[in-house]
Amino acid sequence: MGLILALIILILLIGAVPAWPYSRGWGYYPSGGLGLVLVIIIVLYLLHVI
Repeated sequence: MGLILALIILILLIGAVPAWPYSRGWGYYPSGGLGLVLVIIIVLYLLHVI
């Protein structure tokens, strides 16, 4: 389960980088969404749900 979560987070990190021309206008939305997902995962981990 931990390996799957790590892979998903890695893919989201790569996707949140505004390196492509079509994604430069997105602003902070991808990284903000990724931060929200990370906070949820950390809270679930601390509550021993994951």
